[in-house]
Amino acid sequence: MTHPDHDAVPPKQRPVHEAAGESPAPPAGRHHLLLVGVGVAAATAGVAGSLLWPRPAPPAAEDPAAALWGQRFDRPEGGQLVMAELRGRPLVVNFWATWCPPCVREMPELDRFHREFSPRGWQVVGLAVDTLEPVREFLQRVPVGFEIGMVGPAGLELGRALGNTAGALPFTVLLASDGQIVHRKLGETTHAQLAGWAADIR
Repeated sequence: MTHPDHDAVPPKQRPVHEAAGESPAPPAGRHHLLLVGVGVAAATAGVAGSLLWPRPAPPAAEDPAAALWGQRFDRPEGGQLVMAELRGRPLVVNFWATWCPPCVREMPELDRFHREFSPRGWQVVGLAVDTLEPVREFLQRVPVGFEIGMVGPAGLELGRALGNTAGALPFTVLLASDGQIVHRKLGETTHAQLAGWAADIR
């Protein structure tokens, strides 16, 4: 389930350029109408053929969470955060950055959730779409008890793989103990929201 929010900070917009030398389509004439008629006939034959010759089922969609479990991230204090080691218990993953105001505002909310729900088996990971020094300085001012991993600009692509099609921040994903995504939230989240979702997840 995805929960959009207007507080999300969007990525930089790229200008849209028109293709050079592109000309408008010519008006439809008799030749064009003839081609359309042939196309309709072919489409009709194709439908009939599909009824007579069943097509194989499309392959199952890849698990979006698979993009997460194979990752390793450097920790700001040193060492590595290995995501595969977190499987088997419910998990909150939050994509954030020091330059993102709603991300900064929600960090104490995430930390409160971590303190209250870690005894119940919950884990929290903050993935910083940022550089090392700003993150270290921020964590000195606003220390948190949960794990922080340095994902850098690649975090936007990882977030998209997990369902953040806008590529904005903050973005939060809740995963059940079986590793499946059960909630997504684009924009600032709160302790109350996280606690409400966690109550229904094992």
